[in-house]
Amino acid sequence: MAPGAPQPIFYYDLADPACYLVAERTMGELPVVPEWEPVLGAQLGWAPPRPDPETLSEIVAAQGLQPLRLPSSWPPDSELAMLAATYAKAVGRAVAFSLAAFRQAFAGGRDLGDQGTVLIAAAACEMHPTAVLKAVAMRSVRLSLQTAGERAAAAGVRELPAIEVGGEVCSGGDCLERAAQELAVSG
Repeated sequence: MAPGAPQPIFYYDLADPACYLVAERTMGELPVVPEWEPVLGAQLGWAPPRPDPETLSEIVAAQGLQPLRLPSSWPPDSELAMLAATYAKAVGRAVAFSLAAFRQAFAGGRDLGDQGTVLIAAAACEMHPTAVLKAVAMRSVRLSLQTAGERAAAAGVRELPAIEVGGEVCSGGDCLERAAQELAVSG
């Protein structure tokens, strides 16, 4: 991390394609590695808007990502996947798991509420399926996810994706660009 530059916090919900698009660019476009903080959008009173598949497909293609395949049900039920992301964060695999889960949902069109989808994403980052299933059932993991949402709300996060930089919250589809500007000013 650059001296004096605050570590940004990237708040996301795996059910949101806008979070997916930001997540795919976050590590390469911010000058400081962010903390990845999974939060349930519903806890913030937010739900992912129904995307326009044509516009979203154009953005996905422009970013050089795999072709878009949206899950059949909308909005996706991300609670199980978000519990797994919370566990992944605790074991140092938040980025790997979250990117794998995003790709399962938005490049594979798979349901994040399906245990098999979550375990495929977990396997992609070498998380043992038994450990993941035990973790998502634990009260402490559920409490950690809830606490993350409370911290996000206290920081001023009202919509996702969001990136907090030095107390300032940048949210929406252009949050990455605005966070990079904030980091340039503060660094």
